[in-house]
Amino acid sequence: MPEVQAVPNVFKHNLRERKKQYGLWLSLDSPMATEIVAGTGYDWLLLDLEHNCIDLSSVVHHLRAAKGGTAEVMVRLPWNDPVVFKRLLDLGVRSFMVPLVQSAEEARAAVAATRYPPLGMRGAAGNTRASNFNRITNYFENTHENICIVVQIETLKGVEAIGEIAAVDGIDGLFIGPSDLSASMGLVGKATLPQVKEMITKALGMILKTGKAPGLLNFVPADARAWLQAGFSFIAVGADGAIVARRSESLLQEVKSTS
Repeated sequence: MPEVQAVPNVFKHNLRERKKQYGLWLSLDSPMATEIVAGTGYDWLLLDLEHNCIDLSSVVHHLRAAKGGTAEVMVRLPWNDPVVFKRLLDLGVRSFMVPLVQSAEEARAAVAATRYPPLGMRGAAGNTRASNFNRITNYFENTHENICIVVQIETLKGVEAIGEIAAVDGIDGLFIGPSDLSASMGLVGKATLPQVKEMITKALGMILKTGKAPGLLNFVPADARAWLQAGFSFIAVGADGAIVARRSESLLQEVKSTS
C-alpha cells in the first residue's frame, strides 16, 4: 500500500499566527462556482450547511472542486451535532465552523466530536476519504493536528462566555455573527446599527485578550478593511449568492441607464 502524507492545514496555522486571512461564503451549492473562486486567491471558503440547501452528499463535490486552489474549505455545520461532525470528517472536511456556541461545555463538545479516543469521541472508521482510503501514514494518531474548529459567537450569552469558550483546548478561532448577535439584542435585521457595532467591538476586545483568532463577516469592503485594522484576523468579505444577485442587478441598471 502506498504511503501518503497529510497536507498541512495552512488556514489553521495562520489562525494561530494571527495572520490576516480573507474568506468567501459559499451558498449556491455549485461545485463549478466553488472551483472558480477556489483559485482566486482567497484563504478560506465557507460552505454553509446551516442556512442553505446544501446537504452532506454535496460536500465532497465542493472539496474536489476546491482541490488545487488557494483556499481551505471550511464547513459550517447545521448544528453542533457529533453525528454530523463524524460524517463530514470521514468525507475529508477538516475545518469547521460551529454555530451558536454559548458556553465552554458546548465548545468542548465540538472538540470532542473531532477527536478519536482518548482525546474525544469520534467514531473510528478505516477506509474513508479522509484517510485517503487508509493510505495516510498515522492518520488516527495525527489527524487532530490538522483539524480546525471555529466557533460562532452569536448571542449576548455567547459574548459574556468568550473567555471560557476560548480557553477550551482545540478551539482555533471565535467568529462573530452580526445578524444573530443583533437579533439577540432585540434588533433583528438591524446588524449595522451603532449599538451592534459597539457589541462587536466589545467582543473583539474580549477575544484578543484570550490570544485566539477573532473572525467576522462583513460584505462592505470599506467596513471589512476597518475591522481588519481594528484587530480581526480572518473575515468573510462576500458570498457567491450575494455577488450574483447584486452584480446582476447593477449590470442591468448600468445598461438601462445608458439606453
